[in-house]
Amino acid sequence: MAYIYETHSHTSQASACGRVQGKDYIDYMQKEGFDGMIITDHFFNGNSCVPKDLTWKERVDMYVSGYEDAKKAADGTDFNVMFGIEYNFHGDEYLIYGVDKMWLLENEDIMDKSREEVYACVHDGGGIMVQAHPYRERDYLDTIYLMPSITDGIEIYNAANEDYMNALAYCYAKEMKVPVTAGSDIHFFYDGPKGGMMFEDRIDTVNDYAKALMAGKGIPVVLHGGKVTPVEEQANLRIPEHGPQFEVVNL
Repeated sequence: MAYIYETHSHTSQASACGRVQGKDYIDYMQKEGFDGMIITDHFFNGNSCVPKDLTWKERVDMYVSGYEDAKKAADGTDFNVMFGIEYNFHGDEYLIYGVDKMWLLENEDIMDKSREEVYACVHDGGGIMVQAHPYRERDYLDTIYLMPSITDGIEIYNAANEDYMNALAYCYAKEMKVPVTAGSDIHFFYDGPKGGMMFEDRIDTVNDYAKALMAGKGIPVVLHGGKVTPVEEQANLRIPEHGPQFEVVNL
C-alpha cells in the first residue's frame, strides 16, 4: 500500500495569495487522492497577509492558524495535517520542514539573518530546507537564484509551473545529487494536475517526513485524472524543452 502527501500548500489565513481556509482542504484533498498534507504558508518575508504592526507572538499565532484549523478539522480521520514554512529571501524560496510554532516564537530575529544563518538555525532546530520551484519564472521576478550550500533538497515538480521549469529543476537536482520532492503549491481548489510525495509507509509527523525524505524513501508523483504517475516516468518533466529565460545566479 502507498501513501501520498501534499508537500506545498497555502491557506487564506496566512498567505495573501491563498483562497482556501485550512479546514476546508480536508475533504477535498482526500478526494484528490492524498493521505495527508503539509501546510507551508508564505512567511512574513514572502506573500504573507499577516499584519506587520502586531507583536511577534500575535503574528506567529495568525501565521499558524491555517495549519491549526486544518489539523483540527482532520481530527478523527485518517488524513494527517503537518506544519511547514515557505521562506523567501530574494525570490528564492525554501520549504522548511521539521520546525514548529515554538521554534518561530524563539527566533524573533529570523528575518534579520542571512541565508546561511537561517539554514544553520533551521538545522539547529532539527529541520531541513528544500528549495521550492528553483527555476520558476514570473513577471514579478527577473533572476533565478540558486544556492546549493543551503539546500537539503529540490522541489522538482511544482504543479503551478510549466513543464520546462520543472524539468530544469529535475536536471539541477540530479546534478546536485540531493533528495527531490513534488508538490501542488495549491492555493485554491482546481481540477488540474497535482504533485505529491509517495511513501510505502504512513508518515505521522513532519519530522518523520523530513527523515524519510533525506533517506531517499519518497517518490515524487503527479496526480491527475485518478492516476498517479512518478515524475521519473514522464519525459516532459525530465527533459527541458529549452533553457531558462531569466539570468541564473549561483550564490
